[in-house]
Amino acid sequence: MKYSCLLKCVCLSLIVLPSFASAEKLQPLDVRAVKVGGEIGRRIEVTITNNLLVLDVDKDFLAPFKAEPAKRSGAYIGLGKLIDAAVRFAAHTHDERVKTLKRHLVSEAIAAQEADGYIGTFQPAKRMWSLWDIHEMNYLAYGLAMDHRFFGEKASLEASRKLADFIVQRWAAEPPKLPSPWNITLYMGVTGLENTMLALYRETGDPQYLDFVTKTRHLANWNARVVIGRHDDIEGHAYAHLCRCIAQLRLHRLQPNTRLLKPTHDVLDFILRGEGMAITGEVGDHECWHDTQEGTINLGESCATAYLVRWLDELLRMEGKPLYGDLMERIIYNGLFGAQSPDGRRIRYYTPTDGPRSYHKGDTYCCPNNYRRTIAELPAYICYRYGDGIAVNLYAQSEAKVKLSPQLTVKVRQETDYPGSGRVTIRLEPSRPAQFPLRLRIPRWCEEPKVSVNGEAVAKAVKPGEFFVINRNWQSDDRIELDLPMPLRLVAGRVAQAGRVAIMRGPQVFCLNRSRYPNLANTDLRLLVIDPKSVEGPFEDNSVRPGGVACRVKAWGAGAWYPGGKPNLTLELSEFADPAGEFTHFKVPNPRGEQIRNDELLAQE
Repeated sequence: MKYSCLLKCVCLSLIVLPSFASAEKLQPLDVRAVKVGGEIGRRIEVTITNNLLVLDVDKDFLAPFKAEPAKRSGAYIGLGKLIDAAVRFAAHTHDERVKTLKRHLVSEAIAAQEADGYIGTFQPAKRMWSLWDIHEMNYLAYGLAMDHRFFGEKASLEASRKLADFIVQRWAAEPPKLPSPWNITLYMGVTGLENTMLALYRETGDPQYLDFVTKTRHLANWNARVVIGRHDDIEGHAYAHLCRCIAQLRLHRLQPNTRLLKPTHDVLDFILRGEGMAITGEVGDHECWHDTQEGTINLGESCATAYLVRWLDELLRMEGKPLYGDLMERIIYNGLFGAQSPDGRRIRYYTPTDGPRSYHKGDTYCCPNNYRRTIAELPAYICYRYGDGIAVNLYAQSEAKVKLSPQLTVKVRQETDYPGSGRVTIRLEPSRPAQFPLRLRIPRWCEEPKVSVNGEAVAKAVKPGEFFVINRNWQSDDRIELDLPMPLRLVAGRVAQAGRVAIMRGPQVFCLNRSRYPNLANTDLRLLVIDPKSVEGPFEDNSVRPGGVACRVKAWGAGAWYPGGKPNLTLELSEFADPAGEFTHFKVPNPRGEQIRNDELLAQE
């Protein structure tokens, strides 16, 4: 499934349902309209080939739903999330192996549906309000609804409706309870429910699903504060919080209401001004919001990372601010890809910046499945329709087909090794000569961006942090060349990382793989001091990914006299996705030196 093969697949035009487009500045492309290569395409390929297609779905995912009702375990599996990922991968790639798997998962899930609509792993007396039963059910309804959206499967939609109706009817028949046995908020216990009902409203137009969101769940009245730490009723659960913010943004498209935007704006303020986001773009500690900038063992739940990318896509589409794209690419190339082994097989629950990392033991549960879903969605984040034109958000070897009008379709082809370098060539192939604006996201980290069209430099200034707009009469095979220089930079650490720096290049963070240096086996890495003037690179490094890069820096070892004495260590730092990466922030002699800069993505209006 290499890039050359991907381009042979059929590209379909943009699909936008009018009822959900009213409040959008950017309109997304269907994943079937985009083919991807480069590192994003490679991650899609290895997730399918080395993960999705080697799962023991019958034993691990389906068997718990097929056991006799009185003997069911009540285990949380994540089957609906797996179905959603399989549907999107099948739609994007047209791979017959994935389609076969998708059909098997769907048919077996439908076969497990009981007469009252229930599909789940709980015994009859424990259904609905036992912890994670509603969570499992609603994602099953969502995955089946997506099978209808992408493949038109009526049986899937019927099963989805029956399952959703089971939830609605049981909710109406008895007072809602806090899912037991844990002390958690109700919205955490039913994570994803509102998004499922909104998806079914989109598929069917049936008002009962919208009414459940607005009148039963009162989504417009939810104004959860950002709670720091894991305590009491675990009100600060980042994944559940972001999931509900997404539901509010989606409801806002249907029924504009400023109250629906406040929780999202509070999270934005926390991330950009309240120390709520780590340098890798990850959020949370032990699943919950935190603001200490500590990056140890429980940093960055993969579910929260996945939903953070999805939430930023919603914001980008709604507000059209390129800052959200800047955040997306940082999260994708660091926190997201760092949560998966380079060969695609294993997925992490947490991806710390400081200390050893470990993989989740199994293939079921929330993080592995949410990870697969987000990887399957990445093609839709590359390019958007923006008004009467096109916006390029993520730079990646790719081809997208954008329908601007019934008479005009434009193929947008990117040629680049990004993030290996910042050189991008974009070729446009309109179905006929036409004038329309092309918008290019210029990252905030790039200080000297350059743009040329057909070999001629553009006359106006190209400013970091903006969409650069080129509005002209486009001809077939017009060529836009974008140069985003990527010098290495030292970014100041904050709070627990004060006095230290992270080394970055473009959207990527570098880390130290201790296993490459036996002499550091017993060293407290916090005691290393790097020489900011010695940072050099990039150098080719294929240990993490094909076309990857590394940098080099000199350092004083633990207890060494600095800066008078010469550094006695030379360290090569790899990309954050290095599975054995163990340390990200380094002490420097002068943490306020002229080489140190603040994180350009923070404290933005």
